[in-house]
Amino acid sequence: MSRRTRWIAAAIAAAVVVACVLGWWLLRSDADPAPEAEPPPASAAPTVTPGPALAPDRCQRPTRRPFTPERISIDGVVEDAAVIGVPRDSRGVTGVLPEDNKVDVAWDLGGIRPGDDRGNVLLNTHTWPDGSALGNAMLDELRKGDLIVLHGRDGRLLCYQVARRLEVLAADGYKPYYGTDGPPRIAFIVCSGTRSSAGEWSHRTIWFALPIG
Repeated sequence: MSRRTRWIAAAIAAAVVVACVLGWWLLRSDADPAPEAEPPPASAAPTVTPGPALAPDRCQRPTRRPFTPERISIDGVVEDAAVIGVPRDSRGVTGVLPEDNKVDVAWDLGGIRPGDDRGNVLLNTHTWPDGSALGNAMLDELRKGDLIVLHGRDGRLLCYQVARRLEVLAADGYKPYYGTDGPPRIAFIVCSGTRSSAGEWSHRTIWFALPIG
């Protein structure tokens, strides 16, 4: 292999980085974690701007019909972030956003929607080692009792209140995250704990939030 060929191969390999992989294997004890490389420098991506406390009066007339989420507000964390539908892959692995997107939220495209009668609206976002991603802000600020508002087109919205926050070992998994036949709620997951030299986070933090209004 020539020096030029080796240089090109190295450049391509360096470009393939993942801030936090949140696929199906994250919640299964029999899966092998994929190694992660360092994310791009924080200065190359937008910053997460903390949001104010949400006004609960907006939740008095929630949408009653299911809708596709497009924006999200999280009490004291972010005022208005995009929600982007990401399909699962051929193995059924839950999709995540590109590794350099640290400010938006991924929704399980084709899965449970806000307003559906049963099941979990599956959301995830990235955590970065430098503490600058939306997942980091959630770990710092989002607690039981806080509000999460999902917005759709034409003014549709549905408010949720965080009912439970838990942290699980990545190796152990937590199957209830993927529930489809329980009460309607948000299930929001981010990487947490410590990050190994191989780029794998030790834990996952999950918030469950119930609809209100």
